[in-house]
Amino acid sequence: MADKTFKNIVNFFFEAGMLSKTPRTGFQFLGTGKQSVAEHSFRVAIIGFALAKLVGDVDVFKVVRMCLFHDLPETRTGDLNYVNKHYVDAKEDEAIEDLASTLPFGNEIEEVLTELKKNNTKEAQLVHDADQLELILELKEQLDLGNQYASRWIHFAKERLKTDIGKKIADQITNTDSSAWWFEGRDHWWRKI
Repeated sequence: MADKTFKNIVNFFFEAGMLSKTPRTGFQFLGTGKQSVAEHSFRVAIIGFALAKLVGDVDVFKVVRMCLFHDLPETRTGDLNYVNKHYVDAKEDEAIEDLASTLPFGNEIEEVLTELKKNNTKEAQLVHDADQLELILELKEQLDLGNQYASRWIHFAKERLKTDIGKKIADQITNTDSSAWWFEGRDHWWRKI
């Protein structure tokens, strides 16, 4: 491979790092919470992996790749919330084409993002649900901390779910205290002090 190829790959790594500096903008309307696009994408990938394993008859690796790359265009467009999207055309396809043209594996990124956009495969539907489930988890955390508006947002996020497994997981999220994973049944941890 030529030096130019390695330079493009390194530039891609730097560009992907911008997602950790790119805030998710919807929280400004919620009034609480803060999250970068990278933080969001990381949990989406974990959720996507779990959904794919639970469903069983899908390409798990493709689901995880879609999850990792689903917000990659936001390195160039920024994160547009639902209000922004009503007024702004982000040209995400152009952003991905420009990025992909510089990478020897760029066509693979384009392919998974095109499949995700078409949303006509099981893998793409699971990724869309993983994206919404991550939002629901974040909103449930805010609700548990006292933000009453989060429940309204959860309602609309749940309406966007497409898969049966996504809907079941969303119901469990709304019925689970966000601190239960470390607090519930752990009274003995707190008595040792």
